[in-house]
Amino acid sequence: TIILANATRDAEKTRGEGDAIATSTYAEAYNRDPEFYDFTRSLRAYRNTFSDQGDILLIDPDSDYFKYLNKSKPQ
Repeated sequence: TIILANATRDAEKTRGEGDAIATSTYAEAYNRDPEFYDFTRSLRAYRNTFSDQGDILLIDPDSDYFKYLNKSKPQ
């Protein structure tokens, strides 16, 4: 039980340190180029939303969700 408690404590500490590094990295990326950061987050959201071929999602094409996809339309 003591070994398990120590392992759990160490794992939580390591996870917290990793979360702190990730948060710092995201903040730094956002501060360097907020628009690019928003773009990459949008790409991640698109990938997560449209991951299954059986998914059906109704969204207004003029919504902010498609902001970056709409910018890529040929003029």
